[in-house]
Amino acid sequence: MCGIVGWVDLNNNIKTKQYMVEKMRDTLTPRGPDSYGIKATNNAVLGHRRLAIVDLKGGLQPMVKNVNNKEYTIVYNGELYNTEEVRSDLVSKGYTFSSYSDTEVLLTAFIEYREKCVDYINGIFAFGIWDEQNKELFLARDPLGVKPLFYSIKNDSILFASEIKALLAHPMIDSVVDKQGILELMALSPQRNLGSGIFKDIKEVPPAFYMTYNNKGAHLKEYWVLEAKEHKDDEKTTIKKLRDLLVDAIERQLVSDVPVCTFLSGGLDSSFISYVAANTFKRQGKAPLDTFSIDYVDNEKYFKANLFQPNSDPYWVIKMKDYIKSNHHGIILDNVELAKALKEATIASDLPLMADVDSSLYLFAKEIKKTATVGLSGECADEVFCGYPWYTRDYENIDIFPWADSVAHRKNILAKSIKDLPIEDYVKQVCSDSLAKVPKLKGESKKDEKMRELFYLNIKWFMITLLNRKDRMTMSNSLEVRVPFADKRLVQYSYNIPAAMKLLNGREKGLLREATRTLLPDEIVDRKKSPYPKTHHPLYTETVKNMLNSIIKNKNARILELIDKDAIEKIINTNGSSFTKPWFGQLMTGPQVMAYLIQLDTWLNEYNVKLDI
Repeated sequence: MCGIVGWVDLNNNIKTKQYMVEKMRDTLTPRGPDSYGIKATNNAVLGHRRLAIVDLKGGLQPMVKNVNNKEYTIVYNGELYNTEEVRSDLVSKGYTFSSYSDTEVLLTAFIEYREKCVDYINGIFAFGIWDEQNKELFLARDPLGVKPLFYSIKNDSILFASEIKALLAHPMIDSVVDKQGILELMALSPQRNLGSGIFKDIKEVPPAFYMTYNNKGAHLKEYWVLEAKEHKDDEKTTIKKLRDLLVDAIERQLVSDVPVCTFLSGGLDSSFISYVAANTFKRQGKAPLDTFSIDYVDNEKYFKANLFQPNSDPYWVIKMKDYIKSNHHGIILDNVELAKALKEATIASDLPLMADVDSSLYLFAKEIKKTATVGLSGECADEVFCGYPWYTRDYENIDIFPWADSVAHRKNILAKSIKDLPIEDYVKQVCSDSLAKVPKLKGESKKDEKMRELFYLNIKWFMITLLNRKDRMTMSNSLEVRVPFADKRLVQYSYNIPAAMKLLNGREKGLLREATRTLLPDEIVDRKKSPYPKTHHPLYTETVKNMLNSIIKNKNARILELIDKDAIEKIINTNGSSFTKPWFGQLMTGPQVMAYLIQLDTWLNEYNVKLDI
C-alpha cells in the first residue's frame, strides 16, 4: 500500500512547482516509508510514497510506460488479487513487462482497455494515470471503497491525494467547513456522504467510480453496481459456493514479499480467515502464521455483558490459536495511553471518527507493525452476511439508518449558533435517497426486499465508515490491512441470497456459520457475534472526563462553537450517560461520547478549521 498525490493544470505550466506536490506527498510518509518519487511534466505532477509489499525492487513509482510513442504515468495505492490472470491476458495481446509488480499490470491494462480496465481487475485500489499525449487524467477507486481517494477542483486545475491532509498541504486548498459540511458532520459523523470530504473544497471519488479529467472538464462514472437477480442455488450449493469464494479471496490476499499476519478475535470471521491462512502457510512450508488479538489492562475485571457485546474475546482467542497452532501475540493496551492516542488517531483520519475505537486500533497497528507489514482482517463480514442485530428486526419501512439512534440527542447538544440545523430531516433524507438507489427484483417478498435495503445501506454507509477507520489507523503505522470479505464477487453473490437462507436457523450470519462449520470448532461457529472490543475500565472513563473538562475550562475552546457547554458538562458529570444513545453504531456510548468530543475539539484545532456559518 502507498500514498498518492497529483496536480494537473491543463492551462498552465506547473513543472517548476513540483515542490508543492512534494510537500503534499510527504504528508503521507507513514503510508509509504520505504521509498518516494515524483514525475513532473508541463501540465501534470504526480507524487508517490511507497510501502513495498510485492516486487520490492521493480515496483517503484511513479511508474512510466511508453507504448507506440505514447507516455503514460501511474501512481497507485492498492493490491490486485488477479494480477497473473490480467498479465496473461495482456501478454497474449503482445505486451511485455519489465517487472512482476501489479503496478505495471494495472498501467498496461489501462493502456489496452482505457476506462474499461476496472472491469478486468479484482482488488483494493485507488490510482491516478496521466496520459501525456491526450492530456487526460484518469482516477479510479475500488468497488467497495477499501482504499481512499480525495480530490479538489479549483482554479481550473485538479489535485488528488490518498488523504485530506495532503490536499490541505497545497496552497490553493483551505480548511474551510461551510454550513453543509457542519450539517453533515453533526448529523452523520463518523459517516460521510459518498463523495464528501466535509471540507468545502474537498471531495472524494466514491467507491466503484472512476473520473476522467481533460479539457472538457471532470466526469464521474459509476462502473460497478450490485445486480439484483434470482438466486437459483439450493442451500447446499450456496454453502459450497460461498465457502469456495471466501477461501479463494483469502488465499489470493496472502500474496506478499513481506511478512503477513491475521487479526484474531476468536469470532467467526477472523477465525475462518486465520484458519485458511494458517493452512495455506503450512501447505507452502512457511513458518507458523502470526496472529494478533487486542485487549485492555484489567478488562476482564470490569467487563459487563450486554446485547451488543455478549462476551469477551480472550477465551475464544486461545481456543483458536491452539486449534490452528499460530504464533499468537496478545496486545494489551494501557487505558491512559488509549485516551492520549485520541489526538494521533484524529490526525491519522483527518476528521473526528470513532473515538477510542480509533485510538485502540491505532495503538494495536503500531504493535503489529513490529512483526508484520501486511494483515488480514474480518471487516465487512457482518455487513455482507447479516451479523448485526438490525438485520433480524422486522421493518414496515426503513425511515432512518438502523444504527443512527442518536440523531435527536445530537440536536439537543448543539451550540445555540447552529441549533437550527435540520439534523433529523437531513439524516432521514440521505437515508431515503440511498434507499431509492437499491437494486430490487420484481415480485420478491417484502422480507427479501427489506433485506436488500439493509444490505445496501450497510455496504454504502456503515461498512465504508469501518473501512475508512481501518485504512487510516493502520496505514498511519505503515501497516497494510486486507479485507477478504470485501471481495466484489463475494458481495455480489451474497446480495441475491434470500433473507431466510442468509439467516439460516434463525441466526445472524446463519449461512456463513454453516459454510465454516466443518472447518472450525463448533464452539467458534456457534459463538454469538461480539463486536470489536472496547475498554470497560473506569480509569479510561476518568481520564477522558478530565481531558474533556480541561478543554471546556477554556472559554475560547473550539468545540464550544459546535456543542453547548452546559450539555458537555452534563455529559462529563454523568460519565456520558446523559447522552442516552450510542453516538454511532453499537460501541460509542458513555466514555466514547466524551472521547468523540475530544476528537472533535482536536480536529478543529489541529486543522485550523475555519467554520463558515
